Order: sequence, then structure tokens, then C-alpha cells
Amino acid sequence: MERRANNLLDENVFYRFVHGVEFKYFNPFEYVRVTRQNLTHWQQPGVSYFLTYHLADAMPAVLLNQWKQERAIWLSFHPEPWTPEVEDEYHRRFSSQMERWLDAGHGSCVLRRPEVRAEVEESFRYFEGVRYQSFSWVIMPNHVHLLVMLHPDWTLEKVLFTWKRRTSGRINELCGTEGQQWQHDYFDRIIRDGQHFDNVVRYIRRNPVKAKLREGEYTLWESDEVKRVMGSEGRSGSAPRIADHRH
Repeated sequence: MERRANNLLDENVFYRFVHGVEFKYFNPFEYVRVTRQNLTHWQQPGVSYFLTYHLADAMPAVLLNQWKQERAIWLSFHPEPWTPEVEDEYHRRFSSQMERWLDAGHGSCVLRRPEVRAEVEESFRYFEGVRYQSFSWVIMPNHVHLLVMLHPDWTLEKVLFTWKRRTSGRINELCGTEGQQWQHDYFDRIIRDGQHFDNVVRYIRRNPVKAKLREGEYTLWESDEVKRVMGSEGRSGSAPRIADHRH
């Protein structure tokens, strides 16, 4: 008889994605692993994240430098750890601004090409159900958004490195280019609760429309469980229970 569990830290259950395993949100009372590149990244084992990463040329240097300077000043007045209210202010000021610039379509936007997007899609599917479970993602012309739950043994930086490494060389081959394709760093937020999950699904769904993209210029994917729980309007108030949808 197949064993069931109520904790995603049971890695056997994670590998099989047995029905009934509860979704795990950010827990402020548990250990938080903090890593830093240019940005600060908070991690907890087995939680889900809203991730964004972009092509190396997606941000004009003048805008990126302006963003970094304004952010550095703000951080000097708001040292971590932050309250939820201060974190929300940070994302309103800086994450939202970055997202608007990305949606403006700067750079080569090679992900507009279906054959290039297909390489990114394949990188997501390669370790699906082993290193992570995907709930929703969209590949935009110059950046990517994902809602994904990581296996407790895998860290953000390792998973992102794998995605970028698997696709960078192929993108250069397809586009006849050389050198770095992806920005080194990435943006992430741990999913806090059901409403946060809903908001992220809606954001990912609406991003192509917000950026005024035409059909064929992006790829949007959602798991069957997300479609069932969220519906066409993306309103549920609770995250899905974990299940095997594709493999």
C-alpha cells in the first residue's frame, strides 16, 4: 500500500507527487537560508517561489544603473530583516519597476522566436518531478516568469544554473551568436499564502496581454491542477494540492 504524508520534506512523496500532500508556504519561524549575488535571495526547503530571470541584454545599462543606485539608497535606510510591509514596499518600488522595463521589450528579444522558446521549455521539463514541480510559467520575448516548488535537496541557484546552462549554448547556435545569453542573477519571492499564490498565477497569465504581445510571441503554460483549482479567472484563495500532471 502506498504510503502518504503531510509534509513535503518527505522526499519519497515529493518524487511521486502523491495526491493529498499539503502545499508548503513560507514559515517565518523556520530557518531561512540567505544568499547574495547582486540581489538577496531567501530560501527555505520545499517551499514554492515566484521566479524571474532575463536575457543579458534585456535591461539597458542606463536604466539598470539607475535602478541599482536608487535601490542602494533605499536599502541603506531599510536594512534587513524586513517586516512584511517593508518587503511589500521594496517590491512595489523595485521589482515592479524592473518588470515594467522588461515588458517594454528591450534588447534582442530572441525568446520571441518559437524555436528558441522551445529550448527553454525543454530545460524546464527535463527535471520536472525530480528537482521541482512547476505550477505555471510564461516565456516572454526577453524574460521568463515561473511559479515552481523545489525539492528540499535543491537550491534556487543550482536549479537556475541548470536552466541557464542547458539553454545558453543552444540559443547561441540558433541565433548565430556567442557569449553570455542570460543575466547572472535572478529575482525571487517565496510564496507566503494562498492569496499570494493566486496573485502570482494571475500575474503570469496576464503578463503577455499587459506587454501587448501577439499570439506566437510567447509561451504560457499551467499545470492541470492549477487550471482546475484556479479556473479561468484565477481566483481560488488556496494553492493546489500536489499531484502528478504530466509525467
